[in-house]
Amino acid sequence: MDSIVDNIAQTLVIAGIVALIIEVVILGFATFVLLFLGLSLVLSGSMMYAELIAPSWLNALWVNAVLTFLLALLLWKPLKRMQNNVESSDVKSDFAEIEFALTDDVNQNSTVHYAYSGIQWQLKSQSPITKGTMVKVIKKEVGVLWIEPIA
Repeated sequence: MDSIVDNIAQTLVIAGIVALIIEVVILGFATFVLLFLGLSLVLSGSMMYAELIAPSWLNALWVNAVLTFLLALLLWKPLKRMQNNVESSDVKSDFAEIEFALTDDVNQNSTVHYAYSGIQWQLKSQSPITKGTMVKVIKKEVGVLWIEPIA
């Protein structure tokens, strides 16, 4: 216990690294609080190690409070923007390429269903398609198959 108290700079750096690991590995950047705290602990520990600030627990408390606040102020919006910038792409699979003949007329608001793989799928189309037309699945959503006529 004395080594923790006597080596404030190293203790702060290690605590900061642990906080950063928890933020990245366990929480997956879901919350930025531990990121800001971890960065401030590493920075303040490094400043104490370089003797830029006196190594005391009171200094550590104040420097970490100020650094955490400043890091949150500077990095919150860019990190939030980065977190919200997610690419979405449609998955192409064999399942989305099935073809069949329609038993009823289908349009964007229809309630026509098609049994496939033990599930009743609702059929939808961007344009009206008449009964008996051969169609293929172009997109799938939860419980919905989007179809278009085969040319």
